[in-house]
Amino acid sequence: MNYDVIIIGAGPAGYVAAIRAGQVGLKTLLIDKDKVGGMCINWGCIPSKSMIESAKFYYRLNQAEEFGIDGINLSKTSLNWKKAIDRARTISAKMHSGIELLLHKHGVETIIGKAIITAENTISVNKRSITGKNIIIATGSYPIDSDRKGIKSLKALYGLNELPETIAIEGNGAVAVETAQLVNLAGSKTYLVSDSDELVPGVDKYINDYLKKQLKLQGISLIKTNKDISADIWINANQRSAILPESKIKIETTENGFINTNMNLQTNIPSIYAIGDVNGRSSYAHAGSAQGQFVINNIKGVKGGIELGLYPINLYTFPEIAQIGATEQVLQEEDIDYKISEFPLSMNAKAMISGQTEGVVRILSERKYGEVMGVQIIAEHATDMIAEAAAFMEMEATVYDVAKTIHAHPTISEVFMEAGYDAFDKAIHKIK
Repeated sequence: MNYDVIIIGAGPAGYVAAIRAGQVGLKTLLIDKDKVGGMCINWGCIPSKSMIESAKFYYRLNQAEEFGIDGINLSKTSLNWKKAIDRARTISAKMHSGIELLLHKHGVETIIGKAIITAENTISVNKRSITGKNIIIATGSYPIDSDRKGIKSLKALYGLNELPETIAIEGNGAVAVETAQLVNLAGSKTYLVSDSDELVPGVDKYINDYLKKQLKLQGISLIKTNKDISADIWINANQRSAILPESKIKIETTENGFINTNMNLQTNIPSIYAIGDVNGRSSYAHAGSAQGQFVINNIKGVKGGIELGLYPINLYTFPEIAQIGATEQVLQEEDIDYKISEFPLSMNAKAMISGQTEGVVRILSERKYGEVMGVQIIAEHATDMIAEAAAFMEMEATVYDVAKTIHAHPTISEVFMEAGYDAFDKAIHKIK
């Protein structure tokens, strides 16, 4: 059977591309070796964030008396890991079912099996040969193997009925830091073991420095890999490498093993594209989804660009952290004259009301005209708040635009307006 689009991999990059293809009338086949939703929906992004919310909820019980709530005996409370896991799995199952429904609604055919690329327009799956005008590789990534004997995967961590007393997380990056904070909040003695000075590659040094201080304050031990420590379980949260599909034809890769693509996300074979983690341009699910929509639009003749610098970086840490655009280090390398304006959550009314005053919003703006070049947020809901910064940057807004945008009061988002004013005048509620 001949298709307009064959997509290999049904994670956030692949399934979003498939839905978009169905919406615009392309005959589409989606293939995955496991099940729709991929790692993100089934045992990665979604269940892990659910577990983080359970751990944060448990932690916030310590504030109950401050909020006027009596009768909670903290000595009798604990986080039931198994129940939290069951809740996470329920959420994942609902999302999985919803995605299947959307695929069906838009006429996307699905096959569970291992796809092998056999020619420029042909794949083999379950002993069937299938042709398509375009093939999209969306096979994702997986943590680099560890040399440590007996180390477990994150999937194994979420398969435990209860947490052991001590846990060591090997690696750096968003997943490593999030996992370390999760198990620490849940009550385990936690070690974060890495050979890198950067806790999260790609984020501003300001954020990396903040994270190091925050983890230490929370009782998480930061350890270099050459130190010998004892832990009940080791978890592999190393940086990720591409999962390459089996192919009978040569598909070029980069030096670090990701599929090489041009700015249209085409491989060295024009009819074959690569989106999401597998092309190494970003390791975030929303980036893969954006790339999937971009490629389908391109196939339909809707031309446009894709701005990698406008992909938000979200860290579901405690508190959350988000970043978009240039870092200070990039602006310095590019010799751009910039200034930093910021506003702390400790001066924000809504943050005080909610008892979550830890954090700051930082705006990096070009000094002459005031264009917003980058935004960094540390706040309990930073991963939601970054969307406003993305909108400003998409429209090439200036700090003057940010300042004159009316924000409702009391809201956490008022920190944007205040930071905007701080860039060229004085923030209304900032003491220093």
